[in-house]
Amino acid sequence: MKILNLYAGIGGNRKLWGDGHDVTAVEYNSEIAAVYQDLFPNDKVIVTDAHQYLLDNRNDYDFIWSSPPCPTHSSIRCCGVQAEQYEAMYPNMDLYQEIILLQNFADKKTKWIIENVIPYYEPLINPTVEMGRHLFWANFKIPKIEASNEKAVMLQKGSDKRYGFDIKDIKIKHDKRKILRNLVDPKLGKHLLKCAENKIITLEAFV
Repeated sequence: MKILNLYAGIGGNRKLWGDGHDVTAVEYNSEIAAVYQDLFPNDKVIVTDAHQYLLDNRNDYDFIWSSPPCPTHSSIRCCGVQAEQYEAMYPNMDLYQEIILLQNFADKKTKWIIENVIPYYEPLINPTVEMGRHLFWANFKIPKIEASNEKAVMLQKGSDKRYGFDIKDIKIKHDKRKILRNLVDPKLGKHLLKCAENKIITLEAFV
């Protein structure tokens, strides 16, 4: 399967996909992209704007995974215990632009999924499924599974391990805790890829 992994980070969603696919990862931050490349040397990694890359290449892949930036949608900003520390700002509409783009302009043969956090507001477009702390929009059926109980808010300052990723020895200017917070549970990533491959039809089949 030819896969496009957008806003790839260091590859939480991709961790359990194996090496049997042709994966292209797009990440804007060159330091983070370099970490991803070290972790997944067989993938093609492109340092560029994922939002524009999706528009230009949406019909070149069998499966597209997109995880647009989530901070402006997060309930932490509006409703969390530290909400008073955040200034009001517009939610980044790249999320909904990508959903609408793929719903209307993606090749019918292309399977796609867009992931984001559960927002502090009512989603403007109803998601396909909610699992863990995530909402997923997709053009295929996704039976629910139990996501990890590990909460992003449990990561303390200085954290360097999560979901089997150990980045304590990686020299990078970017906030390591933020990198780990942005990871999607690899078990969810594997489950969703299998759904896209039509290898999971029902929850019973997964179990």
